[in-house]
Order: sequence, then C-alpha cells, then structure tokens
Amino acid sequence: MLTSWKIIITIGIWFFSSSLYAETSTSGLNILTVTDGDTQQEYSVKLQILLLMTALSFIPAFILMTTSFTRIIVVLAILRQALGLQQSPPNRILVGIALALTILIMRPVWTKIYNEAFTPYDQGNITLVQAFGVAEKPIRDFMLKQTHKSSLEQMLKIAKEPLNQKAEDISFSVLLPAFVISELKTAFQIGFMLFIPFLIIDLIVASILMAMGMMMLSPLIISLPFKIILFVLVDGWSMTVGSLTASFG
Repeated sequence: MLTSWKIIITIGIWFFSSSLYAETSTSGLNILTVTDGDTQQEYSVKLQILLLMTALSFIPAFILMTTSFTRIIVVLAILRQALGLQQSPPNRILVGIALALTILIMRPVWTKIYNEAFTPYDQGNITLVQAFGVAEKPIRDFMLKQTHKSSLEQMLKIAKEPLNQKAEDISFSVLLPAFVISELKTAFQIGFMLFIPFLIIDLIVASILMAMGMMMLSPLIISLPFKIILFVLVDGWSMTVGSLTASFG
C-alpha cells in the first residue's frame, strides 16, 4: 500500500507540475521567463512555487474524473441511503473506502504510467512531450473500456465531431465527460440492485404494521435493525466491494 501511494503521489505531482521544474535541459520547460523588449526577467522562485501549488490543486479533480472513484463513492452513498442510515458510516469513512478501492483498482494503470512514462523521463531517455503521450495511453484505455457507446456518441454529437472516429482519434475533452456520465449510469444501476432487498424489507414491515393497526409508528424505525442484521449476515460489505471491483472487469 505504501508503494502504491508513492507511485500515485509521484505521478500526480509530475503529471501536473513537471512543466514548472527549473531545469537546464530542453526536455522540459526551463525557468519561466518573460520578455520585455530586449530584456528578459526571470520569475522568482516564490512565484514558481505558487504555480506549483496551483497545479497540485488539480490532483483531486484528476482522481475524481479519470479514475474509478466516481462510481465507487456513488454506490456507497446509495447503499447507505438504502440501509436507512443518514450519517453512518460518516462521509469521511465512505471517501476513505472509495480512495482505498480506487488505489487498488487503478494500480495497474498507475504502475504502467510510472514504469513507461515517468521513469524514462526521469532518466532523460524521453522528452516531456513524449512522456505525456505515453502516460495518456493507459488512462485513455481504461476510460474507453468503461465508457458506454451511447454516452460517447452523445458527447461526439455535442462536440460536432464525426461519430465513426477511431478510439485513438477521440479527443480527451470528449472522452472525459462521456466517461463521467457512463460512471454515473453504471453506479446508479448497481445502486438500484442494492436497493431492492432493503425496499422489500420496508414493504413487508409496513404491511405488517398496517395489518396490526399501528399506522402511527414509522416502518423505518422497525425495519432498520432488520436491514442491518441482514446486511451483516450476508457479509454485505464484502459483497458490495466484490461487485464494484468486478464491474471494472
């Protein structure tokens, strides 16, 4: 797990801020300069650090939009709602579980980027532009595998691009929203399947209370412990995690 975190942090920092490194080689961007007539003035180190920190702020958006995080967190939120629990598990716990599963699911992709893009660039074997091209391919392949054809066609229509494009010719600006919409669609499909058994329990409890004339008692109060014990007996967390990981192939 520690190695996975190291790879993710390294890739994230490099992916968004490698162009800000002050290098003397021509493989990346050198110290940022501004030209005023015949004079050149170098930006201060403080400004470069500010730009670096600004670039790092995009890492959460990168994790949210191009990984399995979206599907996992939505399914977990729906599961909590189906159980009838409003604040348990807390949001921080759900986000932590989603991040841990995201690291596990995306590990082959990030490892491939680290080995094939970052390491050769760090050793000076390829240029920065080449490294970005190599790093983009595993991410695109993962996103294309999880993107529904209907969502991709809709985004191509919105962008007014041909629908018969090859996968490698589809622009990232079109693939990204199509991937996010597909993730939401899949998450809601899984959430619907999770909701059904708990809904059946609510209906049974409500019918029994109606038959007993206890209409003033909320069925949710009575059904909640039954739903929790059922979820525990069938090892619901393992089943949910297993279904989520299996949905990514």
